[in-house]
Amino acid sequence: MSLKLRIISRREFLRYGSKIAGCGTLGLAASTALPGLKRAYAAKADRRIKVGQIGTAHPHAKGKMAALRKLDKEYDVVGIVEADRELRRAAEKESSYEGLRWMSEAELLGTKGLQAVAVETGLCELVPTATQCVEAGMHVHLDKPGGESHSAFRKLLAEAGRRRLTVQMGYMFRNNPAFELCFRAVREGWLGTVFEVHGVMSKKISDSSRKGWLVYRGGTMFNLGSHLIDALVSVLGKPERITAYVRRTRPEQDNLADNQLAVFEYEKATATVRSAVMEVEGGTRRQFVVCGDEGTVDIRPLEPPHLKLALASARGQYKKGYQEVSLPKMPGRYDDQMIELARIIRGEKESDYPPSHDLAVHEAVLRASGLAVD
Repeated sequence: MSLKLRIISRREFLRYGSKIAGCGTLGLAASTALPGLKRAYAAKADRRIKVGQIGTAHPHAKGKMAALRKLDKEYDVVGIVEADRELRRAAEKESSYEGLRWMSEAELLGTKGLQAVAVETGLCELVPTATQCVEAGMHVHLDKPGGESHSAFRKLLAEAGRRRLTVQMGYMFRNNPAFELCFRAVREGWLGTVFEVHGVMSKKISDSSRKGWLVYRGGTMFNLGSHLIDALVSVLGKPERITAYVRRTRPEQDNLADNQLAVFEYEKATATVRSAVMEVEGGTRRQFVVCGDEGTVDIRPLEPPHLKLALASARGQYKKGYQEVSLPKMPGRYDDQMIELARIIRGEKESDYPPSHDLAVHEAVLRASGLAVD
């Protein structure tokens, strides 16, 4: 079978919608292929994912919206939902939300072509809101830590799985280059047998801020330490046993669990995660250290990430001994995570964090925070 080729003019080329990045000028084209090309170009033009956000109460809410709007080649942000009048008035003053359409939850979920929702509500509404989004057929970015009910979180993930939808958890270190290198080092055996993990995730908050933190019954471990528990499960898997040490340093003022330690036990390793909200300049001492019998990864501070690597023998570009590792600059705290979500939704990649991982993390977070697991 022979294919007749003919030269087409620039006018004909543009008439068939052929203006795409990197295409240049087509000198030769199959006359029978133009309709197919037109459909391909249209598909490329429509690759942006329609997304909305529900809630502004979560500490990461405005940062997530800023990332979604910045990534305008990946996302088309259709609107924002905030039912609480005071929270909405406060959010309207933030540049992250400037110019967006404020909608009801029903309006957002009823938007034609909507594919994904970022759930950034207060703690108690996180999982119920995400469940409604999944039942409406939406992919979800769910900010951490997934609520206080393990059974409700498990049902959410099960329903999403049944509908072939993704629920991406908002643990912010998953796409941090230091943590990515740490996970690679463990996965590829650079560190040998891991015997110790040590994490610290603290900060200092004001007396007035403590009132807002009382919503977290699991205290600072639930709110902050959960980020490092997610990383710990990536390194060592589900713990065999967890012991929580919960301290309240200002009982005369409030009931906030403001100084916490959790010990995680494994067959060949132990791990600790500490989290407090009284540490002066605590952000600069945040750390995640993984020790094996053939090497150590020492991330300190976590943001912007700084990593030291110790190796018993050279591994690729990394030499034997202790060394500082040059890391790529992050485009933004949440950018890579949101780009990854877009790729998952478009079917370009599988999630690196399956539901089994998220369930193990959620159970570990509850136990480490001194909360019951239902």
